[in-house]
Amino acid sequence: MDHRNSSEEGSIRVNISELQKLSATFSSGTTIFEPQSGIEKRDSSNVDPTSPTTPAIRAPEKKLTLFALQLAVLEKAATGLGTLGFIWATVVLLGGFAITLDKTDFWFITIILLIEGTRIFSRSHELEWQHQATWSMADAGINSFRALRSSSHCFMKTVKAFFRPILVQKQSQNTRELTKTNDAERLSLRSHHRMPTRTWKSSDVPLLPFSQWVFLSRNVSKLLHWLQIVSATACVVLSLMKLIKRNYGDVQKGETDKRNRESALNIFYALALAEALMFLTEKAYWEWKVIYRKLLDEVNKECEFGPSGMLSIRRFFYDAYSRCVNGSIFDGLKMDMVTFAMELLDSISPDEQLIGVRILQQFAMNVRFSDDTLQKIGINISVIERLVEMLNWTDPQDEETRQSAAEILSKLAGKKQNCLRVAGIPGAMESISSLLQANRSNTGAADEIGEKNIIFDHANYGFWTFNHLGLIILKKLSRNHDNCGKIGNTRGLLPKIIDFTHAGERLLQDDNAAASQILTVKRSLQLVKMLASTTGTTGKQLRKEISEIVFTISNIRDILRYGEKYPMLQKLGIDILTNLALDEDATERIGGTGGVLKGLFKIFFKEEIAENQKHVRIAAGEALTMLALESKSNCYHILKLDVLERLIGALEVPLIRESAARILRNLCTVSGADCFNQIKGITAAVPTVLQGIMLEENKLQEVMVGLAEHVFKFMTSEEARIMFAKAGVTEAQLAEKLVQILKTHQYPPIKTPRIRRFAIELVIWMMRDKLTNVRIFKDLGTETVLEGVLETTAELESFNIFSGTVGLSRHSTTIHSLAETALKLLASR
Repeated sequence: MDHRNSSEEGSIRVNISELQKLSATFSSGTTIFEPQSGIEKRDSSNVDPTSPTTPAIRAPEKKLTLFALQLAVLEKAATGLGTLGFIWATVVLLGGFAITLDKTDFWFITIILLIEGTRIFSRSHELEWQHQATWSMADAGINSFRALRSSSHCFMKTVKAFFRPILVQKQSQNTRELTKTNDAERLSLRSHHRMPTRTWKSSDVPLLPFSQWVFLSRNVSKLLHWLQIVSATACVVLSLMKLIKRNYGDVQKGETDKRNRESALNIFYALALAEALMFLTEKAYWEWKVIYRKLLDEVNKECEFGPSGMLSIRRFFYDAYSRCVNGSIFDGLKMDMVTFAMELLDSISPDEQLIGVRILQQFAMNVRFSDDTLQKIGINISVIERLVEMLNWTDPQDEETRQSAAEILSKLAGKKQNCLRVAGIPGAMESISSLLQANRSNTGAADEIGEKNIIFDHANYGFWTFNHLGLIILKKLSRNHDNCGKIGNTRGLLPKIIDFTHAGERLLQDDNAAASQILTVKRSLQLVKMLASTTGTTGKQLRKEISEIVFTISNIRDILRYGEKYPMLQKLGIDILTNLALDEDATERIGGTGGVLKGLFKIFFKEEIAENQKHVRIAAGEALTMLALESKSNCYHILKLDVLERLIGALEVPLIRESAARILRNLCTVSGADCFNQIKGITAAVPTVLQGIMLEENKLQEVMVGLAEHVFKFMTSEEARIMFAKAGVTEAQLAEKLVQILKTHQYPPIKTPRIRRFAIELVIWMMRDKLTNVRIFKDLGTETVLEGVLETTAELESFNIFSGTVGLSRHSTTIHSLAETALKLLASR
């Protein structure tokens, strides 16, 4: 299949569903506010773990290897008969009857031996020339032109001048318009422009002066083919003439030396006839299978190689046939298309390398053959190293080879067992980085940053294609924790990735924006998200490095501000901010970047939003929660935006009430006396909070209980009594609900790890607020419940947020201390 026929822009194979498969990117069953399973679960939008196993498919090339075996049987049978006839003629006839042979028989035998010698010679070399012709077919066009150039130079100039306006017009319409060219034309173009090498090409060897066209591989192969046909036909005619006439000369009585001459000649002519007929049978069978039954076309169709794939099929068949003829007849049966292609990768010929990588690319991208192909490639480290090396081939003539290698690696990296093998090759990350055509000019000045240069498609080179492929490979590799560290440690790679996340106002608000550009932004954001969500020490270092790149946050801000048409980009950008906020310094950088908090709140409060875009509002709430967590400066910025009243109103919006409660709690936690007047209005949320505690369950109940204790601190006892009455809830009912929560959760739950802590904090406030509440809790058996809590406390309850199974942002007071404080209050009053 021709790479340049797949797409008009960037020539990368992108399924239409690529931009539609957003649910895999957006959906998440866990949040940063609860611990996640230690089993690694990375973004796997390109992998469907539930897809059924593809049934075994019979390899189409088996038809070719079987055909090669059948031909080899006929060929070796013919060769055996010819050898036997040659020995019979030289030993028996010419050795025993040389003097007694009739003159015509002597010359017939001599001619037949010469013919057979010629045929055997031409046969032994025909395969070599056929083999050569399969990857130098374009030489005919090149050398024909060279041979005729001197006589037709003026004519060609006239033709070019005539068609030049048409060509210019077509190029102006689309500089990257892809034309359907056959394989010979492509190889011809490659050969014509390739720099000279230190070795001869077979087509360039001047066997005779001014005769290059005659000695082309394809022409020599045809010449030898017809020479064999003529030789075999002549042999049949001569043998039949003698076997029919049997005019071997008279044998006189007493001439004992001529007694067996007739039988010897009959045997020789019979052997010669049988050998020639066997050979002609082989040729007839060849023509019938290849020309009339179109076996090669049938296999090419089953392999789904397309028109240009005939070259690969023909080359494979000739190699299989050569092995059957030159070695055991069963040697060809051991060949398969994948192994054959991997062998071609090690060739020094660029054309053979292209054939090999093209076969692997087609099989790797084909659903029927991909599993078997990727398995064979994955266990062959030398092949993977070769493919990685090809990523560095930036010569325009190697564009298709490089692109095919990148596509194979993109599929290979999708397999978990191969992911580490690819990344483990020395220099692999640098090679993958070379696919990303983005860099910044070096100004040489320390007080400025060079201009960003992202190379767009050239008329003769698809740079955007390699940008896409590079991002795909990195995205798949980043599913592994260790690979994320390698990506971060590769010099200059993170800044390149960040540069691809840039999408300004012009692009995001353009109704005719190229899908490839949006796709590039999406993939780069997905990659940054996966890197920023890495756990452990590696993740901490990656978040630090990503946030320190000065364009990271501003690029995401532009997406939040102008990306209303692309909610999937906004969601990815928000998720990146949420993960970066795990780093304290990054949190301050995000909050200090103008417009980020405002953009997040705009999305968070946006009511008129499509059903399939509501996840963006939820993500914005989680990001704001993280940015407000233990950050006084960010809380101060949020209060200056005058959003407190809208946050209180959001507590009644089912979609975002959970996030709104968390944001309000964080504002209450870190706001000091200087912000008291600004935060005092939060007391209006008490009725909603109390209703949430009494009626809701799980996460929403947890955040409402956590918010209640902080809101009540801004109220006097009288104000609290009024709010209880307004909510229609008594303090006794609230106390009973809190004790019920503690009884229900005898052990710290993973989904709501802070609910017991928040419940005990609220119990402590209620007992300190009124002495009557102490009696209520005593009557409810709270003391026994708290003693049970002391026996089941865990580290799980000591953190606000989690990175995987690692807790972050530890609470200043342990739950054990809170439980003991509550017990003391119960005992002292």
